[in-house]
Parts: sequence; structure tokens; C-alpha cells
Amino acid sequence: MPKAAAAPGRRTTAKIVIERLIAHGIDTLFCLPGVQNDPFFDALYDETNRIRPIHTRHEQGAGYLALGAAMATGKPSAYCVVPGPGFLNTTAALSQAYGNNAPVLAIAGQVPLAYVNRDTGYLHDIPDQLGIMQRLTKWSARIRAPHEAAAVTDEAFRQMVSGRPRPAAIECPLDVWGKTTNGALPDLPAPLPAPEPDEDAVEAAAKTLGEAKRPLIIVGGGAQHASTEVTALAEMLGAAVVPYRMGHGVVDSRHELSLPFPAGHKLWAEADVVLGIGSRLHSQLIGWGVDDALKIIRIEIDPEEMVRHRARQTALLGDAAAVTRRLLDRIPRHNRKRAALEDEIAGLKAETRAALSKLQPQMAYLEAIRAELPEEGLFVDEFTQVGYVSRLAFPVYAPRTYLGLGYQGALGMGYPTALGAKIARPDVPVVSVNGDGGFMFNVQELATAVHFRIPVVAVVFNDNGYGNVRRMQKEDYGNRTIASDLTNPDFVKMAESFGAVGLRANSPEELRIALRRGLKEPGPVLIEVPIGETPAPWKFIQLPRVRPRKT
Repeated sequence: MPKAAAAPGRRTTAKIVIERLIAHGIDTLFCLPGVQNDPFFDALYDETNRIRPIHTRHEQGAGYLALGAAMATGKPSAYCVVPGPGFLNTTAALSQAYGNNAPVLAIAGQVPLAYVNRDTGYLHDIPDQLGIMQRLTKWSARIRAPHEAAAVTDEAFRQMVSGRPRPAAIECPLDVWGKTTNGALPDLPAPLPAPEPDEDAVEAAAKTLGEAKRPLIIVGGGAQHASTEVTALAEMLGAAVVPYRMGHGVVDSRHELSLPFPAGHKLWAEADVVLGIGSRLHSQLIGWGVDDALKIIRIEIDPEEMVRHRARQTALLGDAAAVTRRLLDRIPRHNRKRAALEDEIAGLKAETRAALSKLQPQMAYLEAIRAELPEEGLFVDEFTQVGYVSRLAFPVYAPRTYLGLGYQGALGMGYPTALGAKIARPDVPVVSVNGDGGFMFNVQELATAVHFRIPVVAVVFNDNGYGNVRRMQKEDYGNRTIASDLTNPDFVKMAESFGAVGLRANSPEELRIALRRGLKEPGPVLIEVPIGETPAPWKFIQLPRVRPRKT
């Protein structure tokens, strides 16, 4: 059991929280200081050799950098901002962390304790800040006195990393930060135990999978740490593995059993058993359909996930890697010989690739990025035309190398999330893909990237509009375009004015050359790619119901 290295003596609340952050492995704090947190930052001044503050240009940036660090590593990260509008500015990032199952700790100041929720007009006072936190996190609490600080902080970390990882939040009133208490800090608490699946259910699932004729595996973000186990299980069953959004990289895209999302739709229609691992199965259960002939097995660590849909299923409650290992032990005694699917999967891959190749120029630009980004490099998605297609066609070779928006889809998260990912993973290159609309949501974080020399390459595809909105208005609403055209700066000159390297690429070939240079630069790089109207990818994403099968 790790111990909190803290001798007896008087400590302020701020000092205790900082020591607990360090004890829980936090070495970087994304932040914006302000008067309600002055005692906290004064205490932080003495610990910057152990925990580095990265101050952003907007609170939303702080939240997103923390999100990127958590997504890139799977480990907790933290940010600290002032209360009221400061905290509210981070809520898009916090809701994104909730949707992406990311362990992000939000630390926010508060007005003096006696005046909390009394509407007296203190600076940055808002009604029930803690209540807002509780609706956007897995667990939140207020520190009311210094003797509570260690326990509250410890519990935030226990909640973030137990069961389904999700964000937590702490608020601390201004007058509580500086109060002191005496005594040594306790040891770190034991982690909450992971749920264990029912043994009979594991055996039943192993038998069902072993006897399946056409098994299919769907993976989501909850399987990111179970790559070895999932790959072994797929090979044992000869089953195709289909990711979407958060599941990319669980199985190497080059593996003969790995299938892109649209191809998985075709196998769903003919599967007799589907195993969902760490996936909501939202697209499948809501969109692709189920029937009595389809047996569904789910490995999930969140018991609530098992009852969200009415589809009959075998529930295996527990950690994805641990439960998959149990199946690997038990399936061999039931495993039947089944027709090899490698040729069929290869054909589906080729067919899907040919269909997606019509999405131009998005596919050509993705191929350019993949050609220049090293295998271990991180690709950070964004709500943009190239980003949409990347979820269908970008090859991903390893876990946590494709960072996506998940179902929240917060426009503007891409670039600051990429900065946080690079800070947490300085050993690998990071490319952020953006549209002109989304990039301008957090353009100010270029200054943060320059200040801290964060070598992220941002590719900004510029169509001078909210391209998806504008295309829908043209195609679906009789060309009645409204509020979708944009006036942009010269992105290259803008980058240079910040002190970043600015480049422009007018074709996929030029993008490869720009990326080759950009990935060698020691600081931030922005590559503007002028782009016209693009074809919609939705027919490959919003796929029709195929079960029950039509006769």
C-alpha cells in the first residue's frame, strides 16, 4: 500500500490538497489562478519541483488539457480554476470527460464558507456550484475544514478510478484554503474493489461463445487496457472485432480480424452471438437492431450499463481485461470448429475501403496523415469533415493513440485536448485535426503551446464555414443557409504572430511535406489546409436496421 510521505506538523488545507495530489501521482496541474484560490497557488509555489502548473489562456483550455492527459494515459489528471464563471467555463470539458469515461479531477474555489449559496453578491458567486458539479461528475464534495481535506481528495481519486472511470470535483471556500490543522497525513486508502462477474454467467458465456457459428466482437473505450486479451480472444474464436469512436486501437487495424465500423454492420446482420466489451453498443442496439436469434454477451464494469436497453443479454460485470482472461481460460473446452472468416473479412475490408474512397478529399488527407504520423503517434479527432471520416477509415495501431470526442461531441475540444495529451505523453508525436470553426473555439491556447513549447502539430482544414451545418442547410433545407458562413484570419500569419510555425498545404501531397517538417519542430506548428465542400459521410455512420432480418 502506498503511503503519503508527510510528517506531522501544521498544514493548511491548500498544502494538504497539494500533497495528496502528488501522492496520487499528479505531476502536472492545468490551471488559471484567481483571488478565490490565492492561498492554494501560494502553497503550490513551494511544490513546483514536484507538481508543475501549466496555466492556460482560458478555463475551458485548462479543462480540455486535463482531459487530453487523462485520455492519453488512462490515468487521473487535474485542473484548478476559480469558482462561478471560471468553473462554468470548464463544464464543456467536464461533460466531455464524463462521456469519455476520463478520470479528470476539477478543483474549484468558492466564496467564503459562511456565504455559500446565500446570494450575497460575492465575486464569482453562483447558485449551488456543488450541485452543478454533482450533475457533471461521478462524485463531488466541498472541503469545509482542513481536517477534511485529505479524506475528500482521497475519495475523489478512489471514485475516479474505481469501476467506470469518470470525473470528480472538489470545491473549497476562500477562507478554508488557508486554515490549518495539526498531525500527520494518513496513508492512502485502499482502492475500491472491482466488481466480479457471476461464475455461472462466465461459464454460460464461454459455452455460448465456444458454440457460436458466427461470433462478432464489438469494442469500446472500456477495452482500451485489454488489447492483449481481446486480440487473443478474437483469434481463439476467429471472430471479427469492430470498434467505433472510443474503441479504436484495442485491436490493431492491420490485424486480419479487425474490421471498420461500416463492415461490422454487415456482419451484425448474420451474427448469432455478439460480445460487447467495454462498449455501450449504442449504434448497434438502437440503430442496427436485435432479434430473438441474436445472443448478446456484455462485459461491462458499470452495472447500470447492463440495464439501459431491453435486449436480452448475458451480463458479465467486471473489468474488461480480467473478465476476458476468464473467458480465454474457459472457452477452449467448448470451442467448436467454425468456418474461417479471414477471407470474408478481407473482402469486407476491401469493399468498405472502396466505398469510403469516394469520400474525397477527406480520405486522401487521412492517408497523408497516416503516412507521416509514426505508428505510436497520437491522432486527436475533432468535429470536422476529415474527423468524421477518420472514425470510419483512419488506421489505428495501438491503444490510446486515437483520441476521439465520443458521444458528447464538444466542438472545439480537439486542439487543447491534443496539448494535454502531448504534455502527458512527451515521448510520442501528436497531430490534432481541426476545422476552421472548431479550432477558433480555443485558438487562444496557441499562446499556451508557444509559452510552454508544446510540439503539437495542428492541421486546420479551412472551408470558411461550419461546413457540416452549411451542407445540411443546402441539401435538406432548400439551400436556405443561415449562420454557417465564417470569416477567418490568415491562419498561417496568425500562427506566426503567436510565435508558432505556420505552414500551408493545398493538397494531400503538400500536407505530407508539411507534416514531415512539422513533426520535427521543437514547438507548436499549425498547418492550414484550404478545402472546399466535401461529401457527407453519414450514410456510412447512420446505418439502417438489419435485424430482425427481412424475409
